[in-house]
Amino acid sequence: MKLIVDNMSCQHCVKAITKAINDIDPKAKVTVDLTKHEVDIEGGSISQELAIAAVNEAGYEFVGISY
Repeated sequence: MKLIVDNMSCQHCVKAITKAINDIDPKAKVTVDLTKHEVDIEGGSISQELAIAAVNEAGYEFVGISY
């Protein structure tokens, strides 16, 4: 799944979002693209709802789904 997320600008953001997702699902592979504002989550079993909640709780703003 690819989430579009605002307020990401640096490697600290990448680490914070990756940690937030992996705290819920350690098997999920998280790739963050700062230029596209995308968070790509592969593998694991995290639901879309939990991923969005984790991003928001980490202090970032979920904007939508990228297809």
